[in-house]
This record gives sequence, structure tokens and C-alpha cells, in this order.
Amino acid sequence: MNQSTDTLAPLSSAPEAEDGPSRYFVTSFGCQMNVYDGERMGEMLAAQGMQAAASREDADLVILNTCHIREKAVARVYSDIGRLKRDDGSKPMIAVAGCVAQAEGEEIARRAPSVDIVVGPQAYHRLPQLIEQARHNTLAGSKKAAIDTDMPAVTKFAALPVRAKQPRPSAFLTVQEGCDKFCTYCVVPYTRGAEISRPFADLVDEAKALVDGGVKEITLLGQNVNAWTGTDAKGRHQGLEGLIEQLAEMPGLARIRYTTSHPNDMTDGLIAAHRDIAKLMPYLHLPVQSGSDRILKAMNRSHTAASYLAIIDKVRRSRPDIALSGDFIVGFPGETEADFEATLDIVRAANYAQAYSFKYSPRPGTPAADMEDQISPEIMDERLQRLQDLLNTQQQAFNQTTVGERTQVLLERQGRKPGQLVGKSPWLQSVHVMADGARIGDLIDVELVSAGPNSLEGRALTLVNA
Repeated sequence: MNQSTDTLAPLSSAPEAEDGPSRYFVTSFGCQMNVYDGERMGEMLAAQGMQAAASREDADLVILNTCHIREKAVARVYSDIGRLKRDDGSKPMIAVAGCVAQAEGEEIARRAPSVDIVVGPQAYHRLPQLIEQARHNTLAGSKKAAIDTDMPAVTKFAALPVRAKQPRPSAFLTVQEGCDKFCTYCVVPYTRGAEISRPFADLVDEAKALVDGGVKEITLLGQNVNAWTGTDAKGRHQGLEGLIEQLAEMPGLARIRYTTSHPNDMTDGLIAAHRDIAKLMPYLHLPVQSGSDRILKAMNRSHTAASYLAIIDKVRRSRPDIALSGDFIVGFPGETEADFEATLDIVRAANYAQAYSFKYSPRPGTPAADMEDQISPEIMDERLQRLQDLLNTQQQAFNQTTVGERTQVLLERQGRKPGQLVGKSPWLQSVHVMADGARIGDLIDVELVSAGPNSLEGRALTLVNA
């Protein structure tokens, strides 16, 4: 049974070293939304007076922000919990957050008594109260964990602090959560709940806070980000393109991206935004999962191979230089060699700049886990290798087509060589460049001079004022 948030201890003032944790460390696994959630947890704890620790060893609160999408996710969580025990027998306060926490709930506390807190992705705004509850349990001699895996209808975002100064020039902004699509292989509807869109005004305010904090590029996030809808300040109904148009007017914001999209929600308006909004980068992540209509139907995907390719054709007519990315699952139950060949065919037709591919892994509680004709690991391994060989060839070919282009790169981090900086091109490629006088956060004009399979070399031209 999930613990009601109403039973949690009231939140006291900022914790002090002698009566609660004072240094936290967050480890996030999985998707970009988990990265966003991990950052927001850190900001919330910092607002309570806690400090970020440099490592797990230096922390007295460790948060494992988990992902449930892959087969061995749960085993990895318990392995990580075990490694938190220190040589002297002590341990930090341990919180398990994210989708594994949501799926496993009290089972985590039963299997791992060293865990103090279990909190789902829709309840982490209650983390300070859960920390207080865990502290009270410890002082009372109880080993009971503080658990909150509720999915309240009221959004958690209003309880989070205003975004502070950011350590990087690129930031994530969650605009939509949950999923109503119920693909037969996916746990997201059960761990993140139904689709919900954050209010238009709240997103504009958070984006402005990010830009005020030094961010120049924002990636809008959602399980089905292009399903986002809202009402703007003039009372007009808006889809994602309307939000992007509003954010593009924000001074200081140089770039906008969004992920992950669903083909069913790829509207003509959003496609046109790639043509009309200069700050919207020429990159689209649009998962198809399979090229076989028979497998797509078994997956409960709402598109066919032909309808997917028709969307891609529209996008490319609107923005010819767009870089296309996708997701693929190999070895879904019942997949024949002909089905897999259809996947290779759609890859050749779409011609990806990059893509992500995975072997099917059954998730407990999903319909696909109980389907007949599960594919052997050996066949999945062989098919995945063939698919990845094709995708890698396409990625290198795309990178090569951009050599000679003059474009802009947003510098994000130091490179391995002295004086080298690494940034992202508009097509989300990593670009290494020597740029005297440039700093992380600068937008610089570069000429792309050579390409490898995973990155490019650039020659700096001039700085750009965002």
C-alpha cells in the first residue's frame, strides 16, 4: 500500500549536520527526464540548505534516481544499494527514487532494509518531508522506510523552487509527463501515469529563470513531448509549436530542441515550426521501433511503416537539412526474419543521422511479457548487430555530409587536449574545436573540417552574440 503524503512528518527548517543529512549526492540513470528530475531534486535540497557532495563517499544522503526501461534495471538498483555500505560499517541515508521506486514500492524496503526512503517520480517534491520522516524513524529505533509512490492529480512542479543559476549552457525543461499510448512493451504508463501537460505560463516562467541563470539552449522534455497542449496568456489553445514560438521570442535563448516525440502527435503545425522558427534546431527524434506493420500492431503503435515515412517526408520538405533520429526494438515477441528485414528497409528509407537500438526485454506487468514466441537471445544479438552496423554507417555518412559547412557551435565542456573545447552543432553532433579566448557557454562560428563516426573537428571563425 502506498503511503499517503498526508501522514508524513511536517517539514522543519533546513536540516543541520547533527540532526539530519547536510550533503547530498544524486545519481540519475536512464532518460533525459530522469536527468531533469535529478537536477530538480538537487535544487530542492539546496533550497533547504543542503550542499551538493563531490561524490557518494562524501555524502550523508545518496539518491539513486532509477530507470525501469531496461531488463536488468531492478538488479542494478539493489547492487548499487549494496555498494553504499562503507568499510567501517556505516552508510549514508539512502533514497531510491524514479521509476523503479514507483514499480517496486515497498518491495524495495523489504529486500533492502538499508534503504531509508522510496519515492516515485510524481512525488519527489515531497523529498524534504520524506527525509524528515526517515530521520524520525531512525531516532525512534525503527527500520521502517519512508515511502511515497502516490501519483497525485495536482502537479508536483508548483512545489519545486525557482530554477537557479545553471552549471551548463544547455538545460532540460520538462513540459509533459506520462503516457496514454500503452505500447505493449512499455512500463511508462504504469510508472509515470497518464499524460499531463504543464501550464503554458509556468513553462515560460521556468524557461526565463533558466535563461536568467545562464542557459542558452533549452530542450523541452516529455514522454510524448509533442502531445503537450496548453492555453497561452491570451486564452488561445496551443500545441507544442505555440510554446516553442513563445520561447523563441525570449532574449538570450539561442536554441530550442524537444524530445521524445510520438508519430501520432507530429502535427502539421509542429512540422511547419521547423521551417519557420530559426531557434528550433534542425534535429528530430521520432521513434518508429519497427519497420514491420505486423510487429507495430503487436506493439500497439498507432502508425504503420508507410505513415511514419510520410511524416518524415513532410518534415524533410519543411526542413531539408534536418537530422533524423529514432528508436528501434529488435527481437519483439514473434518477430520473424521478414519482420526484421522490414526494419532494415525502413532504416534505409528514412536515412538516420543517428539512432538508438535495443534488444527487446520483457518488463513485468506489460502485455508483451506474456506473449508467445519470445525470441532467443542469440537471434536478438545477431539482429541487433546487423541493425547497428547499418545505423552506424548512416551516422558516419551524415557526419561526412556536414564537413565543409559553416555553422554555429554551443561550447559545453573542456576537451581532452589543452585549449580544446567541445560543443554541439545544430544537428546535435559533438564538435571539437580549438578556440582561443572562447569560454564554455559561448556560441561560436565554426567550419566543420573533418568527421569521425561519433564527432567532428571544427575550425573556429568568430564568436556569436546570442
